[in-house]
Amino acid sequence: MDVLMQDLSGNQKLRSIIDDGEADVALWNKEIAKYFQGKDFMNAPWLFAEAYKYRRLREAFTVSKFWSDYDVFYRQKCDTFSRSSDAVFELSMRFAEPFTQSGKSPEARSEAERLMFLELTQGLQLPDVEYIHQLPSFPVCLWGNSTDLSLLINMTEDQIKSLQSTGGDHLAATEKNILGNHLSQLWETVKDNRDKTNGRIDFVLDNAGFELYCDCVYADFLIQSGLAKQIRFHGKRYPWFVSDVTRKDWEWLLNSMVYGHLFPKATEQERESLRRLGLRWKQYEREGKWVYEQHPFWCTGYTFWELHSEAPDLFLHLSRSDLVFFKGDLNHRKLTYDCAAPASTPFDIAIGPMASAAGAPKVCSLRTIKSDVVVGLESDETAERLDKEEPGWKISGKYAVVLLSEGRPGEKVRFA
Repeated sequence: MDVLMQDLSGNQKLRSIIDDGEADVALWNKEIAKYFQGKDFMNAPWLFAEAYKYRRLREAFTVSKFWSDYDVFYRQKCDTFSRSSDAVFELSMRFAEPFTQSGKSPEARSEAERLMFLELTQGLQLPDVEYIHQLPSFPVCLWGNSTDLSLLINMTEDQIKSLQSTGGDHLAATEKNILGNHLSQLWETVKDNRDKTNGRIDFVLDNAGFELYCDCVYADFLIQSGLAKQIRFHGKRYPWFVSDVTRKDWEWLLNSMVYGHLFPKATEQERESLRRLGLRWKQYEREGKWVYEQHPFWCTGYTFWELHSEAPDLFLHLSRSDLVFFKGDLNHRKLTYDCAAPASTPFDIAIGPMASAAGAPKVCSLRTIKSDVVVGLESDETAERLDKEEPGWKISGKYAVVLLSEGRPGEKVRFA
């Protein structure tokens, strides 16, 4: 780690990754040899240099004798979740009981599912109808992405609570902060899943802890409602960008919910609600309804424009999904090649082969905006106005996008 610090502070040239037994070594060294010979930390593209830094940090541990499995960020991830008690129990108390539709007409059931889907996707404040008591009072899947430890490593408990309740009692106002909003198209896409034999949805995960918990609540609803028959979660093989999900984080979350004592001030009813959620999610794993995966490609410096060419097995695998959610800012940057494209650039154009290649799946990006890339807006004027009125809006996490690409599903996947 001292050598890495010296290389960073001294702006040294990017060297090859040592063969430390990880499955991504060849991918890294191929990219360095092909595109970044002689480049240093300051003149390589920032997205690549940033990813390279985390790969070098991983290497520092994998070449050691006793620390090869150590996650330097693990305690931070666990601690942030354990300090999220208000939000955690808000959800567990509401969703420990299975989602029920008994006694409703087909029209009422469909509307209840639509409203629940919208609520869980972005946290829109809903009208006062008979099933409103089941809905959370704060955003879940989209705004749950606000808490990113790679950007917010020194948060206080009050700051965590503030982020996790973005909009609070005024969630109707949060919809206007979704600058690119394909929610209605997304609902139609997910609704079509019910009639499919496969009914598979994939999540390319972002942050561990509270955001992963929110993702699981969302996936739970998709399974219970029949909107999906199987959910595949894609995490990282090792610690990545501080708070990204690893298998250890995944197992820790479910085990802590069922067996842990993270919240000493919780009531017995609250602890039981969390345990029941955890038990149900573990049952999904045993039944194959939830599957956790970790492909080496996710921890490389490549953008997802290269996924088709550099990880054809993964592209083929994703092509068999009915919808792939990409969570968070880093995944969005990789989808869009981290390019300074005009804000009005259509999402399917911005993500290149992930939309245009034969067999490309339907792709949805759920992202709170925390970096410079912004695409999928109706016009450039919105971004220009915010540049003038709210300097720093692209890194504040106040705004978000829900963007959908129709892809080319069903076509035969072809490789050169």
